[in-house]
Amino acid sequence: MLLTLDIGNSNVTIGIFDGEEIRATWRIATDVLRLPDEYAVTILGLLRTQEIAIESVTQAVMASVVPDLAPVFEQLCKRYFHVDPLVVNTGTRTGVRIVYDNPREVGADRIVDVVAALELYGPPPLIIVDFGTATVFDAVSAEGDYLGGAIAPGIGISSEALFERAAKLYRVELERPKTAIGKNTVAAIQSGTLYGYVGLIEGMVARFQKELGGKARVIATGGWAKRLANETTVFDVVDENLTLTGLRLIHEMNTRRD
Repeated sequence: MLLTLDIGNSNVTIGIFDGEEIRATWRIATDVLRLPDEYAVTILGLLRTQEIAIESVTQAVMASVVPDLAPVFEQLCKRYFHVDPLVVNTGTRTGVRIVYDNPREVGADRIVDVVAALELYGPPPLIIVDFGTATVFDAVSAEGDYLGGAIAPGIGISSEALFERAAKLYRVELERPKTAIGKNTVAAIQSGTLYGYVGLIEGMVARFQKELGGKARVIATGGWAKRLANETTVFDVVDENLTLTGLRLIHEMNTRRD
């Protein structure tokens, strides 16, 4: 089996693949202070809940946007699974041409998403919206090239910033309010946060569509994807496991014998 690790700023998303089938997925909190053994205790425990033997994991692949954690998970893979993980970076073969001022600035997770989207939801052009700590919009041309994108604060950190900086406002559950016009403070915050963020999504997607010059399919992924997809019709596909699938595909691309 293949262990896939998407190491983000807020969450580490873990997947186990048996061939092309995804057997299990989990999300755990990112903590740069945790050691390999501490992360291992959590991951090995999660494997046991699905009755997946440690010995059955014979390969691993990972992408990280947290530099300090990449060596932590490399050590974990070597010590507990006895495998050298493929670490996706700018030198990894992906099959995607990056048309960006400096390709080294592009986060590995963004290209991983593109690989999966092209394989599963092509043909291009494509727009990928990944909801994480930041919300990342990525554009793929009709030729399948990665053009670039946009990065906005995620809905979670946006609302946290509001609560931290406004003395009279307080944290509320981000539930769907009955109306856009809030009749009380809770409803007003919910409306501004949720519907305001939907406006951001729709506006950015419309601009991307215009610049791509055609009807691009729009794919949503990440932790908030399903929740926000309920409030808009701009998404053609919601795939919460897009990044994990991309990691699997890149692993296959770099380990198969030509």
